[in-house]
Amino acid sequence: MGEFIELHELLATGRNADAALALRAGVRLLFSEFAERANAWRTVFATMPGEKIALFFEDSAAFACALFGAWHAGKQAVLPADVLPETLRRLSTICAGCAGDFPADAPLPHVSASASPDAAQDAAQWQTLDPERIALFVFTSGSTGEPTLVPKRLSQLSAEVRALESAFGSRLGEATVYATVTHQHMYGLPFRLLWPLAAGRAFVAERWTFPEDMARGLVNGACALIASPAHLKRLPQTLDWRGARNHLRAVFSAGGPLPVEALPLCDHAFGQVPVEIYGSTETGAVAWRQRAEETDAPWHALPGMALSIEGDTLRMAASWLQESGWHSASDKVQAQGDGFALLGRADRIVKIEEKRISLQAVERALLESGLLMEARVVPLPGERVRLGVAAVPNAEGWNLHDTQGRKALADALRSQLACSIETIALPRHWRFTWALPVNAAGKTPESALLPLFDPRRPPVRLLERTAESAKLRIEITASLPFFDGHFPQAKILPGVAQLDITIRFARELFALPPDFAGAENLKFLDWIGTDSMIELELVKQEDIIVFRIDSTKGRHASGRLRFSSCQFESGQPASSRPASGASSR
Repeated sequence: MGEFIELHELLATGRNADAALALRAGVRLLFSEFAERANAWRTVFATMPGEKIALFFEDSAAFACALFGAWHAGKQAVLPADVLPETLRRLSTICAGCAGDFPADAPLPHVSASASPDAAQDAAQWQTLDPERIALFVFTSGSTGEPTLVPKRLSQLSAEVRALESAFGSRLGEATVYATVTHQHMYGLPFRLLWPLAAGRAFVAERWTFPEDMARGLVNGACALIASPAHLKRLPQTLDWRGARNHLRAVFSAGGPLPVEALPLCDHAFGQVPVEIYGSTETGAVAWRQRAEETDAPWHALPGMALSIEGDTLRMAASWLQESGWHSASDKVQAQGDGFALLGRADRIVKIEEKRISLQAVERALLESGLLMEARVVPLPGERVRLGVAAVPNAEGWNLHDTQGRKALADALRSQLACSIETIALPRHWRFTWALPVNAAGKTPESALLPLFDPRRPPVRLLERTAESAKLRIEITASLPFFDGHFPQAKILPGVAQLDITIRFARELFALPPDFAGAENLKFLDWIGTDSMIELELVKQEDIIVFRIDSTKGRHASGRLRFSSCQFESGQPASSRPASGASSR
């Protein structure tokens, strides 16, 4: 661990050439390599028109090089949370180009960089950056409306990571920083990347996806974990966590509420409960707490953050907020000891036939049924406001679902709502799933829930799941649009529809590269008709999905699906990547 260096001075001040910047596949990446690679990106970006460059990297070390290269080329980085078609369309209206793991058909110029022979000499010319210049833009999550760009100055980013170091630096010491969250948002960016860079701690380039990764990885010396509730509330107690308990200095959780049920899981796995962080894209980190099991500890302001409560509104002021002065949070709060307690968001109100309906109240009533672990209510697109429910049943709920059917579970929940919710607000569309989808920030925005209501997504039940395999039971209903216009005399599910369904659930269950690169060894052995129950088995082998579709009739289909993504660190240009093929919509 080195001295704390402000972000705008990091490359101008520098560190020892052989100081460890990051780890990739267990191999140390040195500060000298970081400077060399950042200089290569600086050279590329300096020749591009416009100010804004979109950056999207899975690898945090590669991202750090591109980010600092963009800043020293006088560019502003735009950080999308994903590379979905609508996001790419939005970026094409904002940015002059993009760099990183973008699809081959991204609608804006795509650049890459390779180190130049005289990079070491050029890199010695680093200048101190202007701390008051806008350095990057991040998107809001879009959970309550159209995503918007939020600007961040270097001085804001530096002030926030200084506050983190002041609050938690002594606890971390020389810990290596691991993460289950991406750096593409305003939790992962400072905690996983900018804070380690400024404080001189090594960080791990790869992002962990499964608990098995944590149990295997948290054994190599002092370490810290940057995680989300989505990961922490699903920690299996059957894994060997002894290494984590011996080496873990701290666990951080942010991006959404950490349920109290996750606390004993974390304590068993890590020997400690997480430090929870409260904040938002707009504000950055605001407050923190660390609860004992089943206690409701108050939230405390981070160093440098001033808080006050007016009525039930939290007011805040800090040097890393957008502007000077006091700002209001979007959550209701009440004073609790020398801190505050959160009471829930103040918005999430929709109007149905001129009546104001609180989506939060509907969700609360659903959870009171005793049949669900989680529930989210979503206004569905259309001319009229319709509510849909995406829910994760508990054991009792799944038992009702499996023994009496989906409709029986939906009817039971609707009856529960009828006791407290007006009839016009009763949801008409129900989706039961094994887990609510989360983005890389560990949040469940509305945009992540809407695909569950896609009419092309058949009802599904997850039967088995490991880090590399899954088995699902899928109901092929007559209402699926795949049957429209196909074999009107005898409704048969087309082979391309079987591939669409397979790719859809493979992407829901596994982290896969963005481009579908083709299919191999495809075999369609028997037809699938309406009102059929099939089992889909998926096995992940690096960037390949091996699939089999069976039913009580026998084997219906099998094959291998290949996915690909660009590899900028190995120098492969975007034009050499396979073009997208089948859709995963």
